[in-house]
Amino acid sequence: MKKAMFFNGSPRKNWNTAKMLEAAKAGAEEAGAETEFVNLYDFDFKGCKSCFACKLKNAKTNGVCAIRDALRPVLERARQADVLVLGAPIYFGYPTGVYRAFLERLAFPVYSYRYEDGKPLVCRDKVVETANIFTMNCPEPMMKEIGYPPVLESNTQTLKAVFGASETLYACNTYQFADYSRYDMTLFSEEEKRAWRDAHFADDLAAARALGRRLVEKAQDACES
Repeated sequence: MKKAMFFNGSPRKNWNTAKMLEAAKAGAEEAGAETEFVNLYDFDFKGCKSCFACKLKNAKTNGVCAIRDALRPVLERARQADVLVLGAPIYFGYPTGVYRAFLERLAFPVYSYRYEDGKPLVCRDKVVETANIFTMNCPEPMMKEIGYPPVLESNTQTLKAVFGASETLYACNTYQFADYSRYDMTLFSEEEKRAWRDAHFADDLAAARALGRRLVEKAQDACES
């Protein structure tokens, strides 16, 4: 049985990013995977501390960050997983700081400074299917106009370079508040937001579900080939 892990880099445990990740998790389970859902804001941790323990000669970290904190057991389980899906809302053009701190701790120990034929000798024995799910308040045309895709895709390219495969799924124009009347804002129309959510968010969730199922199936196919 393949192991798939889903990491919520949002402080909100039951909102857009979490729902997208839960849908991806359901798709992975449909494909027969054992799954785990992790709310990253539940853990007290920081990003890479540049200790370089994972880059020492004869290092025994085996691709797991050497820092011993609350995140360490999660990273140890992630090291054994076949599918890794990270999710985050976009704040000021970037994924959350917690997402980025986790990405550093997850990926850097697997990446190697030892190169052969121009490529790093990554610390893994298989391709791990990975993906990013990014949710955001702005509509898709605005996202492209203000230049989000190149910034966000750099995170996906990092995962691909380290783990061998990755893709990105966006959910745009998300419904931001449970009660818009409480907030001082004129930038977005609550009525238009609600109408978009009612018409499109189910499609976003279906795409996330298909993503989770597809990644597990790819991991299974790789194992059988």
